Amino acid sequence: MKYKAVIFDLDGTLINTLEDIGNSVNRVLVRMGFPPHPLEKYREFVGDGSRMLVTRALGEGQRDEKRIMECLEGFFEDYSRNWRDLTRPYEGIPELLDGLAARGIKMAVLSNKRHDLTQKCVNYFFPGGRFDAIFGQRDSVPRKPHPAGALEIADILMLPPKKFLYAGDSGTDMETALAAQMFSLGVLWGFRTQEELMEKGAEAVIDHPLRLLDLLEN
Repeated sequence: MKYKAVIFDLDGTLINTLEDIGNSVNRVLVRMGFPPHPLEKYREFVGDGSRMLVTRALGEGQRDEKRIMECLEGFFEDYSRNWRDLTRPYEGIPELLDGLAARGIKMAVLSNKRHDLTQKCVNYFFPGGRFDAIFGQRDSVPRKPHPAGALEIADILMLPPKKFLYAGDSGTDMETALAAQMFSLGVLWGFRTQEELMEKGAEAVIDHPLRLLDLLEN
């Protein structure tokens, strides 16, 4: 096989976290005296880390540092208690992971979600240690689309970047893949549009997880 490993984004790629993230931020906004957003709006807010999430949710004119930090701290407190209320793996993801494991493909997760929350989500929804590396946003590593995290995974797995397929649902993921010189695969069941994925450099897009196996075979 041309590719020996797959790096997955987390939110919008492996698991559907939209409702739990949106509900947590909305509860914080209401406590702060701001109106909540429709949950669908959070498709536009997520993907670039928690600070950017709450900054976008606060809206124009409310984005001073004090409010951002208050909202961010409130979000972490709320989400840490409610992260698995409605979140579930996308249909076909467990079967995809089984198929990759059967083919001897190494797997990793790279997310802009806070590192401890990333590990908590992955280990809860996908127990058994099937991932060779699990990284969320860490202060010591630039967040996506900087390629540092992806290249760190390549070093850990002892494979050159060209042997990686990078799967994600956002333009940020496609930019990360291209910067790391990995194959950029956009997934259409997540939070962003096909237009965004293609504009940001997706080399292929798929509309169901198991189509990734077809891409590996061909």
